[in-house]
Amino acid sequence: MIIAGCKNQSSSPFSASAIEDLSTFEVAEGFKIELIASEPLVHDPVDMMIDEYGRMYVVEMTGVPFNRSGVGKIILLSDSNGDGKMDSAAVFADSLILPSGIMRWKKGVLVTDPPNLYYMEDTDNDGKADIKTVMLTGFDTSNLEANVNNPEYGIDNWIYLAALPLRGGSIYYGGDSGGVHLPEGSIRFRPDDRGLEALSGHTQFGHTFDKWGHHLMVSNSNHVYHNVLAARYLQRNPDMVISRATETLADHTGVFPITKNPEYQMLTDVGVFTSACGITAYLGGAFPKGYNDDVAFVCEPVSNMVHVDRLAPDGVTFKANRIEERREFLASTDPHARPVNTYIGPDGALYVVDFYRQVIEGPEFMAKEVLDTIDLYNGTNKGRIYRISAKNAGAPGWTKGLQLGETTSDQLVEKLADKNIWWRLNAQRLLVDRNDKAAVPALEKMIKDQSSSLGRLHALWTLEGMRSLSAGIIKHALNDPEPGIRENAIRLAELHLNEDAGLAASLPGLQNDADPRVRFQLLLTLGYIHGAGADTVRQALLFKDINDPWMQIAALSASSSQAMALLDAVLEKFEPDSKAYALLVEHLGAIVGAGQKDHIIERFIQEAIAVTPQQDLWQAPLLEGLANGLKSRKSLPGGMQANRGLLIQSCLENPSMPVRSASLQMLRVIGLPGNGGSPAAMQKAIRLVRDTHLSEEQRAYAVDFLSLQNPQPYAEFLKGLVDPREPLRLQLSAVNALKQIPGTAISGYFLSRWSALSPGVRTAVISACMMTDDRIGLLLDAMESGTVNLGDVSWSQSVRLRSLGNIPLRMRARALFAKKDDKLKEVIQEYQGIAALQGDPSKGKTVFLADCAVCHQVGGKMGRAYGPDMGTVHAWAPADIMVNILDPNRSIAIGYDTWEVTTSNGESVQGIISAETPTAITVNDANGQVRNIARQDIESLKALGISAMPVGLEEKISKQQMADLIAFLKQGE
Repeated sequence: MIIAGCKNQSSSPFSASAIEDLSTFEVAEGFKIELIASEPLVHDPVDMMIDEYGRMYVVEMTGVPFNRSGVGKIILLSDSNGDGKMDSAAVFADSLILPSGIMRWKKGVLVTDPPNLYYMEDTDNDGKADIKTVMLTGFDTSNLEANVNNPEYGIDNWIYLAALPLRGGSIYYGGDSGGVHLPEGSIRFRPDDRGLEALSGHTQFGHTFDKWGHHLMVSNSNHVYHNVLAARYLQRNPDMVISRATETLADHTGVFPITKNPEYQMLTDVGVFTSACGITAYLGGAFPKGYNDDVAFVCEPVSNMVHVDRLAPDGVTFKANRIEERREFLASTDPHARPVNTYIGPDGALYVVDFYRQVIEGPEFMAKEVLDTIDLYNGTNKGRIYRISAKNAGAPGWTKGLQLGETTSDQLVEKLADKNIWWRLNAQRLLVDRNDKAAVPALEKMIKDQSSSLGRLHALWTLEGMRSLSAGIIKHALNDPEPGIRENAIRLAELHLNEDAGLAASLPGLQNDADPRVRFQLLLTLGYIHGAGADTVRQALLFKDINDPWMQIAALSASSSQAMALLDAVLEKFEPDSKAYALLVEHLGAIVGAGQKDHIIERFIQEAIAVTPQQDLWQAPLLEGLANGLKSRKSLPGGMQANRGLLIQSCLENPSMPVRSASLQMLRVIGLPGNGGSPAAMQKAIRLVRDTHLSEEQRAYAVDFLSLQNPQPYAEFLKGLVDPREPLRLQLSAVNALKQIPGTAISGYFLSRWSALSPGVRTAVISACMMTDDRIGLLLDAMESGTVNLGDVSWSQSVRLRSLGNIPLRMRARALFAKKDDKLKEVIQEYQGIAALQGDPSKGKTVFLADCAVCHQVGGKMGRAYGPDMGTVHAWAPADIMVNILDPNRSIAIGYDTWEVTTSNGESVQGIISAETPTAITVNDANGQVRNIARQDIESLKALGISAMPVGLEEKISKQQMADLIAFLKQGE
């Protein structure tokens, strides 16, 4: 059905406003921008695709943000007169909810429309899909920012889907009741054999691959990162707790929009990536020098622009550096221009999909006063698609129609060597789909042809997709002069190790390869091969690049059974001045502790606590690793009883403080001997605490030892240590010991002595008072009476109190903090007058270092990278900076909200989730503690919806100091 058209060749198929708005764009030198489609033919576009016949499909997500009535469509655009402008549109599919991506597959298309991914096909050639089947289902529909989107055909013949994890539900093939189920998030699937796998990394809206198949991802505030490690390598060793599988590539976060009268509805992150999406590694082969290879384009719709980076090799991954200094590749002065996606066409041009709306931010991130006055659907009748090409490029000839789908198999093989990825990848997809065995000789011939490395690459994976790749061809590719081919040949060999023993024998010859990515892939693949020969090569690869953390992870990802040989080798070669060796020993210790037999663990414990001349080298990391590994076991090894006595002695007497600390950590995991503990050891600990000639650290460790069991018998002694005359470290250890005593007596004791406690001790006491509901009740009593001031409660503690599971206690806490929130509103109103004050940046730097650097940096310098980098707010209005400093919950930057993790042993951990993989997460708290938590140890995971940044800065700095701080932050450096 034709829904719009323009048959008069003298008139324009574009709206007058679209033509006028084209003049608002600035593009990099050497390029030009043209309209190829606009309203009235297309509205609210978010993705596009051009098939092998030159048909342009456009995804319209008209329902954003709240309309779930089925107004989404797939539009088929055409150019009736061949002038390179789309002048006719037909509805290919309608009644979609929030469609978000499209990809050509078989004779139809794949469309993501949560909760489903559909296969649609037009069998009668009337321009409208008459087949619509659910291929995958189960995707989340509650969070638009995490929706599944952008299906991409990988060079490995898998189809990749972008989505953020939502930690709940599962996805599976349509019609399956007992098929493969996976957690929500980014996945890859292979419909022909119903393959379905979770990815180790997650991408938000969009993703891309470089020419060698490396997977590049994007999220709102992180505009380009690399999924370095595939999930299969992490999953083969469940005893390895690694929570990071991606590497952030960019050395910059700032953006340089040119928007006139910008309409920022979001109150954070102006002047920095805040909506990065639609990433594309440019592989079109038609751009000017400097843009034609190893570059990535990323949309930033909030700032009305498209950014470009150059990707440079950096070990096994990349570094992304700006090409355009203090300007963007494409930028508009129009605040409604919203580039959201990019696509490489058959002509090598970069097609930019412009959603064109007034509002692009999610309503949940907007202030109420804005929501009450704005039309969230303003612009829903518009949408544009632009063509970016070299200045001297001709018209897009593909709009007159293509016939790639009708070419012979041998002609498709020739297209595998085309300079443009569009032709290479579509030719590969068609060849795999046809599975024409007559094309095999031509493919094998191309693999031996040295004229095109990319042709050889695609020929290899095409043969693999056709199930026609021989071991001989793989062995030939292992010796290819191009590193990217050798890397991919190792991946291909990995898939066929069980079919040909000669493949495994061919791999060790690459251990001295000059390319780090080849060595990295070799180390990963060798993890599937068992035997002394493979172990020797793996160790050689590891020690060659031991300072590269990715090489360490690759070595550790091999099955647990191979950890022993590696640990022995690392201990033998241990370098005392190398942090890399210590970290590796700790990781290996965790693997051993989690999966090895009792006698092996006991052996390493005894070696770790033995007093040696080099006590501070590998013993402590090994013992810490063993403890972490034992913690994840369902039951402890039976032989731990004999080791408890040795560990007690080590904890109290070992000359190495790190080994004492690690021994204590181990005892916390395995416990003290018998139900009654060790009275003699406890008395010895008390004597050590009383010995003021010992160091503060030694005395504190002795106090910590008392907390290994209920310290009720020593309560009076411990109370006496909570004295301002004692070192703070000793007082904190005493509080932490006393809080282990059941009941509320200790809480009552501390609250009755509140005025005598120092600030550092007060924070620890409040934590002790939050261990049970009864204690929380006493704490709230003290807060309501004024004994405990609201300002004494840290931000993370206030977050937990306002999120309590006990509803009556939660409501009491919220009522208390509501009074503080009312005061905050008054403070913000009072601080409005600072706009008239002249700020001094040099004095503002002093304020930053004193009050902000504990959690923030500026341009990657001068502080701790816990919260967002404050060097990115240089483009904010001063009023916005002030409001967000005083009220950090006004709008929480993506990735900086607070989570509460409850472990299976009842421990509660709060902080920012800084990294995650299918097997583990990393939680950073405001005190600088970093915890890796295995997913199998997580009882519950809850987003608290509150910023990790504390309120109350107005109590520390004056209005003039606030003006100085803002002046400093406006400098952006």
